[in-house]
Parts: sequence; C-alpha cells; structure tokens
Amino acid sequence: MNNNKDFNDYPIQRDLDGIFIRTECDGKWCNRCFTDLTSYEQQDFLDSLDMKGLRRMCLIMAETLRKVGDQLDILSREPEDSDDE
Repeated sequence: MNNNKDFNDYPIQRDLDGIFIRTECDGKWCNRCFTDLTSYEQQDFLDSLDMKGLRRMCLIMAETLRKVGDQLDILSREPEDSDDE
C-alpha cells in the first residue's frame, strides 16, 4: 500500500457519480461513490472490473461530467465566436 498522504486520504463526500462501492472506512463498512474513494480504493476497484465493466464506468463518468458541466454552465475553453468566420 502507498503511504503517500494524498493517496490514502478520503476526499469530501459528494456522492456525484452514483457508482456506489462497498468499502471499509475507519473500521466500518460503508457505501461510497467511486469519486469519493481514496486513489488506492479507486485503483483496486478498477482492477476488479472486466472490459465491459470498465466501458460502463467510462460511460457513467462521461454522463456525470456532462451533467456537472451543464448545471454549472462551465467550459474548458472559450466558446468559438461564429461571427469571426
């Protein structure tokens, strides 16, 4: 196991992606969204998936990212101005 502090610390629990995984947190079993797991737990979970599972994860994460972007009206770049063409 990696002893890097960032690698094992839990992020803020936001329940954004809807992909809940049963994991042990501080000695108790709990359900956490994939994006709320530590990096170690995320890697461990991804290692357990087959190709079909990984494809499904990608599609769910893409949908989640799209929803967040739409709700917050954010872009990763400036929109192209169609008047300049």
